[in-house]
Amino acid sequence: MISTLTLVALGGAIGSSLRYLFGVAVLRVAGVTPFPIAILGVNVLGSFLMGLFVVAAAHRGLTHLSPLVMTGLLGGFTTFSAFSLETVGLIERGQFGLAAAYVTLSVGCSVLGLMLGMILARGAFV
Repeated sequence: MISTLTLVALGGAIGSSLRYLFGVAVLRVAGVTPFPIAILGVNVLGSFLMGLFVVAAAHRGLTHLSPLVMTGLLGGFTTFSAFSLETVGLIERGQFGLAAAYVTLSVGCSVLGLMLGMILARGAFV
């Protein structure tokens, strides 16, 4: 149990650090925008990577790495708590259209990203 918890903690530290760096990179490239593209980006990318990992782990017998990769790394990288905060911020600023677009894109693209990751990974293991 302790070793699993350590893997989750290690993955979470790496994932959240990568999320922070991704946000910094987006800010440097795009500047300050009213639309939270950095959090949208990490959620879609993280979902895509989750799809790749789920299939790859099943085919390669690597499911024992799930606590490190899925719960820790990708759980720390993606964040629906930040998603919720950004959504409420848009709503509180009266930007209802942007809030609706953000929710729709975040959920829809993240689900599609996960599916695409699974499809690509399945193709690699056929």
